[in-house]
Amino acid sequence: MRSTTSTSDWETAHRAVEEVYFPHELTALSSPDQLNLNLQTVELGPVTIGRLNWGTDVSISCDYPGAYEINIPVRGVLDSRAGSVETTSEEGKATVFTADRPSTITRWSADCVVVGVKFDAEYLEREADRVRASALRSQLRLPDQLDLAGPDQQAWFGLVRALSAQVREPADLLSNPLVGPQLASAISSAFLLAVSPEEAGTGLRPRMVKRVLDALHDDPGRDWRLADMAELGGSSLRRLQEGFAEHVGASPTQTLRDIRLDRAHHDLTEADNTDTVAEVAARWGFSSPSRLAAAYKKRYGIPPSEHRRR
Repeated sequence: MRSTTSTSDWETAHRAVEEVYFPHELTALSSPDQLNLNLQTVELGPVTIGRLNWGTDVSISCDYPGAYEINIPVRGVLDSRAGSVETTSEEGKATVFTADRPSTITRWSADCVVVGVKFDAEYLEREADRVRASALRSQLRLPDQLDLAGPDQQAWFGLVRALSAQVREPADLLSNPLVGPQLASAISSAFLLAVSPEEAGTGLRPRMVKRVLDALHDDPGRDWRLADMAELGGSSLRRLQEGFAEHVGASPTQTLRDIRLDRAHHDLTEADNTDTVAEVAARWGFSSPSRLAAAYKKRYGIPPSEHRRR
């Protein structure tokens, strides 16, 4: 979905940015009369790309609920603070805001134009599990700032910049449901390699593990057996178990259960989803609602029926 907003009204500007990015507290640092918001965004499912400038100095406080945000100034200065860490980004640098970590942009300069990339947290963490040798479901440890001078970083920003330029064009290719998911995956994978370039070689999982892991992510509701996974990976059962233990940090069955829990949690907490717990359990491959309930309560601390009532 694409959106464009140009306004000099504070309430309209605040609401427009909040709708496509995050709830936030917006404060004018110079004359409020100079506000001239220009906002252009496109949503590629779990990834949002936009260009934004305020036309006046502002500060923004935000908790970044459920998503990571990468702000890349292409002009001007962006000062920010997260805890005790203070960061200043100009052209060639990007400020990284971690999901669910309260942070403040202490000064967004009047001339600052930012390309902002928002990643849904669960999506980016799943993508990280696909391409990096890190334990499943661990929160990403991202730097507070990304230098865009290196080859991996330049490649990622080149892709983002090209797509952000398309946001300003009348063609609606980016909103095509056949194109958006592919672009979201490409942007996410390239970003993960840009923030962890040392993992681009030795950190990648063996093809056997990646092939099976991709299949589990693509079709977690399937009635998977270990023998099916081993056949898909072209390995023995023992080698499959060893490969997952070494490169994923969990067994294939534990990994599948976690993926299914992710999908069930998403469905149960989605506001417009009216499916019952039993329907969600059946969709994602749980043998019974009670199996889902036990695993769900162990991870999230409450039974799935509680989330359904919220």
